[in-house]
Amino acid sequence: MASEKISIYFMPGMAANPSIFRHIKLPEDKFEQHLLSWFVPEKGMSLSAYAKEMSKRIIHPNPVLVGVSFGGMLVQEIAKYVNAQKVIVVSSVKHETELPKRMLFAKYTKVHKLLPTGIVNNVELLAKYAFGETVTKRLALYEEYLSVRDKDYIDWAIDQIVNWKPSYCPECLIHIHGEKDNVFPISNIKECIPVKNGTHTMIIHRSKWFNEHLPAIILQ
Repeated sequence: MASEKISIYFMPGMAANPSIFRHIKLPEDKFEQHLLSWFVPEKGMSLSAYAKEMSKRIIHPNPVLVGVSFGGMLVQEIAKYVNAQKVIVVSSVKHETELPKRMLFAKYTKVHKLLPTGIVNNVELLAKYAFGETVTKRLALYEEYLSVRDKDYIDWAIDQIVNWKPSYCPECLIHIHGEKDNVFPISNIKECIPVKNGTHTMIIHRSKWFNEHLPAIILQ
């Protein structure tokens, strides 16, 4: 009897929709890919409570969870509620000490509360928050990828990132990080699989690397 396929759930980064995984194509005889999407949180909802609600959308046993950036933080929280065989974080952090100094500064000064998140329909501004890069040349591309533009969600997401204090680190955690990530500099990151010339958006622009390496990383 053929062995069952491994179910992989993909969680995009802040404000992004699952289309960022469009070019991630793993062998269909071994893996079954599922896409998760952000929903607008209830007022005052913690990241842990959000993760518990999101975990209800994961219906397969022993899944692999893959999260990008803020989605990487979320899948670590989801792992409290789901018996995941692996948790893979991409362009993300595993601990508050891996956050850049500007985010730690925001945590203690609350300066992030002053960010003009009301301008969420300004895709260039949103991309700066979500991807850490100027997108003038690829504006149409990011118009498509960054579709979660609810102000309450953006305010909540930024606050959760800045104030994240993980209370649980799954033993099955694997961290993949780009050497040129300008949102979460690799100099702050401990124990990761480095991707040469990888940026914070490498899940989009370096999909070939992921297609070549993810199967072995998952099966190891």
